[in-house]
Formats: sequence, structure tokens, C-alpha cells
Amino acid sequence: MGKHSAPKRKSRSPFALAALVPIGLVTAAATAEADHQLTDSTTQVADIRQAPQSSTPTPVTAPVVEPVTQVAAPAPAPAPEVVPASVTSGQIPRVNYEAYFAAGSKLAQELPGCGISWQLIAGIGRVESTHANNGKVGDNGELLAPILGPVLDGSLAGNNVIHDTDGGQLDGDPNYDRAVGPMQFLPETWKKYAADGNGDGVIDPQNLFDAALTTGRYLCDGGLDLRDPEQQVAAVLRYNNSMEYVSDVRGWAAGY
Repeated sequence: MGKHSAPKRKSRSPFALAALVPIGLVTAAATAEADHQLTDSTTQVADIRQAPQSSTPTPVTAPVVEPVTQVAAPAPAPAPEVVPASVTSGQIPRVNYEAYFAAGSKLAQELPGCGISWQLIAGIGRVESTHANNGKVGDNGELLAPILGPVLDGSLAGNNVIHDTDGGQLDGDPNYDRAVGPMQFLPETWKKYAADGNGDGVIDPQNLFDAALTTGRYLCDGGLDLRDPEQQVAAVLRYNNSMEYVSDVRGWAAGY
């Protein structure tokens, strides 16, 4: 159990047709009117005058072009996830791995400078609760039974006395604090770093996805770059101020 410090239209151009009256017909009509000669041409002109052509062009309706709807190309399917041997062999229960992996992926986007790996989060989970009692959780990460550490009232050798900080809300004890959940957070630390790891709108230390993401945020705090071994050690010491603890966590992480 970790002893946490508390920092916690086409463009439709109209078509206009100009009325083109043949010059020869206009001239013939004028001459016939002046001379009063009843010739064949005069008759033709009279016929034309009786049914004069309209000076207004006949509107031509442009063809309707339906707009083309641009359909976005489907996003490429994500590459299949390669499940590590530590999961297929049963060292890490599948749902626990999913929670650790999701936390590492989210932090890679939110805090790229931290460089935390899902394996380091898994190392914490292994040491703190043996992966939530070997995966006794539902598919959504909810523990089948709450995990609570010992009451920190000084009765257990090696543990500090920590008086209540949450009114017993998280740990059920209104007098002294207890570490809660599969990643064993003290209530005060949890309240500072708590995160919703599965996006259900509830932040619960007894949910594996929430606890894994909160663990990552806690380890990354202070702008640490966990790709650097010394800074990684400093981060894990923050979780539990013991070099033996650091060695255990990093050993499991390396194995995963």
C-alpha cells in the first residue's frame, strides 16, 4: 500500500437571345407600303405584319443542375492493437490493461512532455492492489468490491497518523484517513488529481479507469519527464517514499 504525500450551377448565367429581324424583310415591308403594289412579296409582308414577331426575346430556361454534395472520405480504420504478452499470459487482466493503456494514451495527448508509459501505471497497480485483486472489476472498470487500506491512526507500524480530510466521504472513516481504490490514493491527494478516465461523468477512486488516469496525472505533476530515469524515480518516490517501492514498481513495469 502506497503512502502518498498530500500536495495532491453551374453558375446559372441567364441566356438572353437578341431578336434579330432580317434586314431584307424590313426593307421589303417599307417599300410595299409606299408603292401599294400587290405582289407576292407584298402579300408575304402583309402576312408578316399581321402576325408581327415579338420584339421581346423568348426566355430560355437554363437546365437545372443539382448541387453536388461533397461526401467526406471515411476515416481510415485504426491499426489493430497488439495485445502484449503480459496480457495474453494473464499477468495483467484484460480490463486492467485497457484502463492502464487508456490512461497512458490520454496523457500522451494532454501532457506529451511527461512521456509516461502505460507500463509504469501498471507497475503501480500491481504493487498497490495486485491489479485490483487480479481483475475483480466489471467491464466499465467498477470494482466488484471496494478496496480500502488500513486506518491510518498510528496503530499499524510503518504508517503515519493521518487525520480525516474528507469527512469519511471516500474512505468511510470520519476520524482518520485510509487509502482508497485499486491505486490506493489518500482522500486529500485524490481530490487534487482526480480524473474521469472512462468518460461517464463520474469520478470514483473505486473505478479502475478513473484511478489509472489519476495515477498518471499524479506522477506527471510538476512538469516531470518520465522518460528520464532520474525523474521517473522522483515521480514514483512521490507515490511512496521508499526506494524498495520504486524498485518494485519499475521492475514490474519493465517486465510488462
